[in-house]
Amino acid sequence: MTMHTRWTICAAAALFSAPFLAPSAVFHAVTPVLAQGAGSPGATAAQPRPPVRAAAKRTGRTGKPAPAATAEQQQPPPRIPFTAAEDAASAIPGMPDARFWADSVDDFKNALPQQPGPWLILSSGGSDGAFGAGLLNGLTAAGKRPDYTVVTGVSTGALMAPFAFAGPRYDEALRKAYTTITAADVFEAGNTTGESFVDSWPLRDTIGKQMTPELFNDIAAEHRRGRRLFVVTTDLDSGRSVVWNMGAIAVHGGDDALKLFRSVLLASASVPGGFPPVMIDVEANGKRFQEMHVDGGLGGQFFVAPASLMASTSDYRLPTTQLYIVVNTGLQREFSVIDRFAPKILTQSIGMAVPVDTRLMLDRSYVAAKRSGVAFNVASIPASFNAPSRGPFDSDYMGALFQTGYEQGRSAAPFSAELPPEPGAPVQPSRIEKTGAK
Repeated sequence: MTMHTRWTICAAAALFSAPFLAPSAVFHAVTPVLAQGAGSPGATAAQPRPPVRAAAKRTGRTGKPAPAATAEQQQPPPRIPFTAAEDAASAIPGMPDARFWADSVDDFKNALPQQPGPWLILSSGGSDGAFGAGLLNGLTAAGKRPDYTVVTGVSTGALMAPFAFAGPRYDEALRKAYTTITAADVFEAGNTTGESFVDSWPLRDTIGKQMTPELFNDIAAEHRRGRRLFVVTTDLDSGRSVVWNMGAIAVHGGDDALKLFRSVLLASASVPGGFPPVMIDVEANGKRFQEMHVDGGLGGQFFVAPASLMASTSDYRLPTTQLYIVVNTGLQREFSVIDRFAPKILTQSIGMAVPVDTRLMLDRSYVAAKRSGVAFNVASIPASFNAPSRGPFDSDYMGALFQTGYEQGRSAAPFSAELPPEPGAPVQPSRIEKTGAK
């Protein structure tokens, strides 16, 4: 296999996964890299090449540009080898209650609150998370926002989940997080380690600014009250989803716990191949090593309970009083004549698959809620929303989507008790950026 062939396959793999999992800026950054690759057969002048929205250049502590990468910086350090058994038994040093496998029924049940209450489930969706942020703000304004006992988040849902969990006092911070962010706050084109096509240090820094010690302490206080905040990542080594008990991490307190908290959020939104993976220190039987964690969306667009408990053949009853699901992605079909160009073909293909996957998960959640005798509530981006986007993380587009969510939150019926209707014939797209789950 030639180096060019190997590079092309890796790029195609990143392109295939990006629209599923991560902020859509990743896809727009990776696409031109493939199109302009060394000797790429499809990279001709006739092919459209969307521009890379590169983030601001990295700067050092002095504010001056960081020095160019050295040869030693080109390769990430070698990993400490470990076995599947060691990974299965691994835990965060000093924080044994920080997480559990998403397929572990017993651990899931043990992590839940003792008292039932309403659950809030936040899906993936990239910059379209502005819808969910607006919806929560609108619910607060209308006085209809419950005190959710459990809040779960995947990908962009993970990034908004801490604000939602901490309560309405963080509504303004949530609004700013989804209406003032730009591509420069999310990624920088290029990566020196070879682990990804873009560098996510801007998103890491953004999370560091948003997840303040005050918010961290407030989350710990809510956990002590009996509420639970869960965020999902994917352990790429084992191929299993991991649920992080973010409130339990916050209760531990200290710099190490806050660092882990922020790292989990970054991992939950890090598309493999697009963004660098997040390496997390763990320990098993006295041996320390690092796991590789990436986007939680690999295991599903949102998380309610382990898959075995959600199955139609299960008799498990969800210990909640009401189930609220916020879908931060469009569920409608869009028509577009596709160029004979691999990135465009992959984009359209995944764009078709994501709503199907989301609808199947919604259907399973609907059945589980009915079986449990609890109310099912779902909110999704209305089919009528058609604001244009000038590119990834366009503040005008996100502001319009936030306002749409806000008005829906204030309305008489912010949630539907029924599944979203199946889409009809596709409509002409009015947005540059697709609204697939990312």
